[in-house]
Amino acid sequence: MRPEKKIILAQKRRWRVRQKLSGTALRPRMAVKFTGAHIYVQFIDDGAGLTIASVGTRDKVAPKEVRGANVANATLTGKRAAEAAKAKGIEAVVFDRGAARYHGKVKALADAAREAGLKF
Repeated sequence: MRPEKKIILAQKRRWRVRQKLSGTALRPRMAVKFTGAHIYVQFIDDGAGLTIASVGTRDKVAPKEVRGANVANATLTGKRAAEAAKAKGIEAVVFDRGAARYHGKVKALADAAREAGLKF
């Protein structure tokens, strides 16, 4: 498959997912982005247009072993994201996987956040 076609399909998948979800102040959107080397998680209130909290593998407070985008680091990032959300008073979220399919790293991050106490 040509790279241009993959980009178009990913964008359509991203639009399809975002069409169905929206975050509020009580239940923000947990947006997850995976690049080749890093993982980023944001808690977004779409009504106000604000990012409430964010966690990533590039954070200065992230432990050195949390660098990279693999399943093990996705699990640690999911736990750190849940802790950051709870520190801001967030108990329930809407999970936004973006263009990523729900398996592997995405599933590991979501399961770790659920185990740490977030409700999806």
